[in-house]
Amino acid sequence: MTASTVCSRCMPGIVVPGVSGAGLHGGGGAVAAAAAAGLGPARRLHRPSGRRLVRAGDAPGAVLVPVPVPVPMPSGVSRCRVAGTVPEEPRCTVERADASLTYSLFLQRFAFSRPVILGGVTDNSAFRALCTREKLLAAFGPFPVRLSTANTYSYRKVDVPFQEYVEHLLKPQDPARLGSDTLYFFGDNNFTEWGPLFQHYVPPPFRIPGTSPAYSFGIAGSGSGVPFHWHGPGFSEVIFGRKRWFLYPPDQTPHFHPNETTLAWLQHTYPTLPPALRPLECTLRPGEVLYFPDRWWHATLNLDTSVFISTFLG
Repeated sequence: MTASTVCSRCMPGIVVPGVSGAGLHGGGGAVAAAAAAGLGPARRLHRPSGRRLVRAGDAPGAVLVPVPVPVPMPSGVSRCRVAGTVPEEPRCTVERADASLTYSLFLQRFAFSRPVILGGVTDNSAFRALCTREKLLAAFGPFPVRLSTANTYSYRKVDVPFQEYVEHLLKPQDPARLGSDTLYFFGDNNFTEWGPLFQHYVPPPFRIPGTSPAYSFGIAGSGSGVPFHWHGPGFSEVIFGRKRWFLYPPDQTPHFHPNETTLAWLQHTYPTLPPALRPLECTLRPGEVLYFPDRWWHATLNLDTSVFISTFLG
């Protein structure tokens, strides 16, 4: 299998050829959009119209509304969780499968129809050990990283040293701050510098016929996330922390404002949704992999400061 490496925030829009073999392969050379565009099959991020927020009516019952809460920095490998935590809603409506799921059953039941959380299909303990705060800062501290705004469009890009991002920008999400004003590190990785780390990642074992994998790596604070958008199929794995996912099928457009954060959507819109209009949702933990099919709407919310990686199938 030949892997490709993704340079965009949340879709395989710009890819760089990788190398054959197991794991996640970083392509050689610095990645620039002008040089890399068109090197692989790409599906562009869907950009909805700039409609205003729509409320859907009151739903019965109380809903837990998460607010970032600072906590002391844990020791050991879990020190990637440095900014705080968001209380978790225990509801999970996404189907789960374990390592007994065969490739043929994956294609038959999930690949083209609905999401699934896969448990025990990868062992990324070696990759996780390299993703502690200390080791990432030691390896990549002075190198620049490209940040994107945490909104549906993500037009704005800002380059800062990785150490500056971790020490000064990796904070809990301000509930009053727009996604268009919030900077978020996901994708846009320079594979000359990050490639040696990515070689230790073991991707999910399943593929969609006619596609090739492309990867994005990210680190983000508690309460952060990306609001609703869609693109091609893919997998997402949490390395540290917890990430909550909200998903709608392609024919069910969610009510949201593209510049509003997922946290604000969860506080203002989610409680108004009647049960029939609520998304599929679940919290992803380390060692779990979410598969999302082509064109499924999805939004994410990091419940802790989280390290995560996605495998997009372009």
